[in-house]
Amino acid sequence: MNRAFVMPLFLVALTSAAASLIPNGSLENAAAGPWPAGWPRHAHAAYLEESGNHFLRQTAAGPDTMVMLYQSIRLPQGAEALKLSMRVRYEGVKAGREKWHDARVIIDFKDAAGNKLPGGPAHPSFKGTSKGWEKRTLGMAVPPAAVTLEIMPALFNASAGTLDIDDLELVPIPAEEAGFVNFSLSAPMPVPQACASAELVVKGNRLVTRSGGREVWLQGVAVASLEWSAGGDHILTSVTNALTEWRANAIRLALKSDFWFGRGPWQGDGGLKYRALVDQVVKQVQEQGAWVVLDLHEYRAPEQKHADFWRDVSTRYANHPGVIFGLLNEPHDVSWKIWRDGGTVDEKVAPKAGVPAENGEALRRFESVGMQKLVDVVRKAGARNLVTASGLDWGYDLSGVLEGFALTERGGNGILYESHVYPWKRGWQKSFIDAAARHPILIGEAGCQPERMPFIPPEAHELPATWAPDMLGCIQKYRLNWTAWCFHPSASPCLLSDWSYTPTPYWGVPAKAALAGKPFEMKRMR
Repeated sequence: MNRAFVMPLFLVALTSAAASLIPNGSLENAAAGPWPAGWPRHAHAAYLEESGNHFLRQTAAGPDTMVMLYQSIRLPQGAEALKLSMRVRYEGVKAGREKWHDARVIIDFKDAAGNKLPGGPAHPSFKGTSKGWEKRTLGMAVPPAAVTLEIMPALFNASAGTLDIDDLELVPIPAEEAGFVNFSLSAPMPVPQACASAELVVKGNRLVTRSGGREVWLQGVAVASLEWSAGGDHILTSVTNALTEWRANAIRLALKSDFWFGRGPWQGDGGLKYRALVDQVVKQVQEQGAWVVLDLHEYRAPEQKHADFWRDVSTRYANHPGVIFGLLNEPHDVSWKIWRDGGTVDEKVAPKAGVPAENGEALRRFESVGMQKLVDVVRKAGARNLVTASGLDWGYDLSGVLEGFALTERGGNGILYESHVYPWKRGWQKSFIDAAARHPILIGEAGCQPERMPFIPPEAHELPATWAPDMLGCIQKYRLNWTAWCFHPSASPCLLSDWSYTPTPYWGVPAKAALAGKPFEMKRMR
């Protein structure tokens, strides 16, 4: 592959907190030639002027040639996040040999040794012809080891077209502002006038009403699909059916942060419809006098994007009596210290005996902010709502909570620790029952099915006929809060056989009976 670009001309030091880190980003300071001072030259770029405004234009040199302007910018010490803005215009950009061979602005963080760091933003990319100049703005967290930021406007092996660029500006911003550069923080949503839900607080290892101290036992179902679809599947009908026909008093609603912020595929409204649907669920549940756990249905360890999610969600639903915040669905393959305090999460995972990989997610290296950070973000937003914190081993193991890694509450109504229990999980006593003696527990997911899931060893599979009554008996014996997985006919293990809400015989029937008050006996501990 041929390359037509110029190596860096400068490394920039910060001169003031408000100044742009890119000198002559406006391109108006011209040097001899003429050419913008501090900018590299190459054969496929031109310095042009329109109505007194100067800009750079790059022209494609064919599908096997990279046309690139290269700038390397030294970052100020202690920079938490950056805001990058620029104006771009493009015309006739056609892809090269691959679909990603287009016009783009490549943005990479590098460490002191020049190694590329994970965690950089998605590269703004362009095809076709713009209607004129477009302003693009990005917020990005700075990886802890980052020393420089490379900004490279390029025609990335595009077969044809031009890319104009102007008015580049890069400024440090606080970490909590990076996720809101292109998104307006939600306004507080009023509590529904007909709200019949009582505000709950933690008292010992139980939940009680804030007013009057009446004990409340959360029992319900998990409603899926908003984590994989921005429109969801029968969400409002499912919530109605669960609260009425299935007698649930709690709904665990799975959500995805990208959909919330409108970053999912086919979302052209910035997430407005998605958030409005969640608003409807929040209103509906509270008018029925029940509770909804807003479950951030993501994995591994808390990231800054999760802190951004909770900043917005907790601002929107602050102090709604029936709203509980489920901080992160299923942490796994990190230490308890990283779980609580954050740190570097490695892309490599050492297999652990008896702990199967329950999800096919691609592992990557990133910086975790820790679960405590998510609690603090919620409280900083002025929300005293209950929060839930799932343990390790895909949300199952809570043993670390009793071994010095409990979270610290800072002025809210308290923390439920959340466990997800399935037939292949062993060691109930240490994993969640011991914690239940000191803390309120939410079994946020539990379920079983006759078929063995492919990641489960044959010897770890157990049939529902023995597991379901023992699990429900355990929940009842220790009065554990619970939301059964899953109120959907295709998200296994399924409570439903169809969208007529017929319970599956193996899990839906016993779970529905338990919600209706039928007692079960735990005959054997797992």
